[in-house]
Amino acid sequence: MPSNVPQTFLDLLGNCMQSAVHLEMRDVYAVDYERGPFADWRAGRRHYDLADRASWWRPWLDVVAEATNRGVTMRRARIVSEPVSEYTRYLYDNTFTNVAAGEQVRWLPRRQASDIPLPGNDFWLFDGQLVQWNHFAGDGSSQGPEVTKDLAAVALCADAFGAVWERASPHGQYEIH
Repeated sequence: MPSNVPQTFLDLLGNCMQSAVHLEMRDVYAVDYERGPFADWRAGRRHYDLADRASWWRPWLDVVAEATNRGVTMRRARIVSEPVSEYTRYLYDNTFTNVAAGEQVRWLPRRQASDIPLPGNDFWLFDGQLVQWNHFAGDGSSQGPEVTKDLAAVALCADAFGAVWERASPHGQYEIH
């Protein structure tokens, strides 16, 4: 990989000037930083009091707000199986925080994505020029990112995200099943 390609997600987003789009296609993620909050959610404890922004505003939301405040359009699309997994319900219940920070989020039932050519991994696409693949193991644990400027990969991701975004329902309009 060329040395001029930023190596961390924060570097990638920090260098982003126009758009950062994220496609999620898994029904379960088992990333370390969500273990406690997901367990609490499963036990019926909600971390976020809508009236108390300080109770749910977290470092990720600062990153989103900083990017959107400097003019970067951030969009996230989630392809989900229906009925949704317990984890997807957890994501759905907490997505209001992403939206409040300035991120646009849409949901697409997997059955409606059958004819869309999709890459094999979740990804971020920055300014339509650089892809960060997010690799996961079968249990949903992160296997680390990979960054590429490969033109074919960039085109695949741009086309896939565009097709999903066009069909998907905005967060406030998607009814979870």
